[in-house]
Amino acid sequence: MPAVHEHDLITPQLLRSWPLPTPTGGKESRGRILIVGGSAEVPGAVLLAAEAALRAGAGKLQVATVASVVGSLSVHLPEALVRGLEETPGGAVAAHGAENVLDLADGASVVLVGPGMTDVEEARAFTDRLLEHVACPVVLDALGIASVTADPTCLHRLEGRAVLTPNPSELAITLHRRLDAVEADPAGAALELAQRARATVGLGGATSWIASPTGSLWCDESGGAGLGVSGSGDVRAGVTAGLLARGAEPDQAAAWAAHLHGRAGERLAAAIGKLGFLARELPAEIPRVQEEIEL
Repeated sequence: MPAVHEHDLITPQLLRSWPLPTPTGGKESRGRILIVGGSAEVPGAVLLAAEAALRAGAGKLQVATVASVVGSLSVHLPEALVRGLEETPGGAVAAHGAENVLDLADGASVVLVGPGMTDVEEARAFTDRLLEHVACPVVLDALGIASVTADPTCLHRLEGRAVLTPNPSELAITLHRRLDAVEADPAGAALELAQRARATVGLGGATSWIASPTGSLWCDESGGAGLGVSGSGDVRAGVTAGLLARGAEPDQAAAWAAHLHGRAGERLAAAIGKLGFLARELPAEIPRVQEEIEL
């Protein structure tokens, strides 16, 4: 029998009782975000995350990705400062490229690392170096979580100012577990990682689980099968980071992001079909869903 964990169900009513910071002033008041990721083979992941962060309300956007795709990314993302990073012969972000983004990280309100990274060892070494330097909230997604897999204590110095956004396969790898064990008790696995890493865990999947290092747990059942598509997780990570940039707390950002992402998928399913909508279509729905919740 699956384990039963006490939790709260994420609903619009719950989110209205947990309101996001009210925007004031100009773009500086809604935070400066740095997104690091991408590769020659997966150049679009940072684009999806970046647009999602802006759609979630972040004010200023900075992106760092492999130098070979900077030109095309800059054209498709005119809102951003885009910086090129040294890359491996295979087109992945090179670990020593971390030195080239430390100045951007210094002025950031939140840093997101991982979307589209393709080399585990390089991603880990890059993230290790960045984590030694940053003091602002951090979101680790996909291979950005490799540092936590190797050393669950690497985020402790941030004192809870971090969110991990794994899918079930990534969570299993990070906990050094079999996937079927995680799928049998996803809430328990998310709580275990949250407490080991002292970070909020936003676990994606058919049902989303948000686990706090304090032991609090939330469940989100919005969404649908259409969200199981390439790039969907990059969008969710971007929304999470964008909400943090606005001033949301880690648990709050992860809970709101899960529901905004899920409801965006439901809106597209109603307009297009249960299957066949694209991850690139999700970000534009985020502000509409947020307005619906906040009315």
